[in-house]
Amino acid sequence: MPATPRRTRSDALHNRERLLEVAAQAFADQGLDTAPAAIAKQAGVGVGTLYRHFPTREALIDAAYRHQLIRVCEKAPDLLARHPAAEATRMWMEHFVNYATAKSGMSAALNAVIASGVDPYADSRALLTAAVATLLEAGARDGSLRTDVTSDDVLLLMGGIAYAVQHGTKEQASRLVGLLMDALANGPSGS
Repeated sequence: MPATPRRTRSDALHNRERLLEVAAQAFADQGLDTAPAAIAKQAGVGVGTLYRHFPTREALIDAAYRHQLIRVCEKAPDLLARHPAAEATRMWMEHFVNYATAKSGMSAALNAVIASGVDPYADSRALLTAAVATLLEAGARDGSLRTDVTSDDVLLLMGGIAYAVQHGTKEQASRLVGLLMDALANGPSGS
């Protein structure tokens, strides 16, 4: 009998995770016009399951945004575990640009959440600052990144790159990330 509750819990977590993934993509692509029933269907669950997890559209939008943000931030230590600090930092920055570009499609949906009295951005800066600090500290330890740059500096620059990408191309974004990495490098071109 104990196996059943665990399976249900595992299924519920999987369903929630899948709903958040599908919802984030749908709101980024289609904005507020996305029907909850369409999100549930694409996620492979019933609409009742969607509403059990997220009783309002605003709750779903907020959770989808926060879920994506957390996934981006969790990438930093994962990348550092597999790559040297400078390479992990560059990879994370490119991942961040992709996230920020997708988030820009959610703007109208996030504005609806804000209008409902919820601040989806409340934790954003702290989470992103911590992720960037993790990368910069690793680069400082291995000597590959400058030590005189703050997480806030990097976030401001990344925000500029993400904004520019909305009016440019992915190739241009990659070049801009490369320029930023050159500026962060500890050595002849970065000191």
